[in-house]
Amino acid sequence: QVRLVESGGGSVQAGGSLRLSCAASGYIYKSRYMAWFRQAPGKERDGVAGISHGGASTYYADSVKGRFVISRDNSKNIMYLQMNSLKPEDTAMYYCARHGTTYYSGSIQGPTDFDYWGQGTQVTVSS
Repeated sequence: QVRLVESGGGSVQAGGSLRLSCAASGYIYKSRYMAWFRQAPGKERDGVAGISHGGASTYYADSVKGRFVISRDNSKNIMYLQMNSLKPEDTAMYYCARHGTTYYSGSIQGPTDFDYWGQGTQVTVSS
């Protein structure tokens, strides 16, 4: 069955960096658009970054452009999110997700367009 497992979260001070990983299994990884979402307490789940199935196209929310970098290694079925210059407002649970359409290519769309999710990894940034 499809499984997504995030890791790499933690607590850092503002200005610090973290790298999140998402290990996928149970499907043809290179056929699916993947994305990172985040959700802070009391807020909606928002798309942070997305990457096309081959890795050639990426999308970033305005709030993280220039600070976060999404990448994927299709030979290892792993996706990454390098987060630099972290801010307290980046504090949230971060989730990786698989797009519901094979070979989809475009913007990140919304959470309902993704069919499988990881359990999440917490990122806390202190000022």
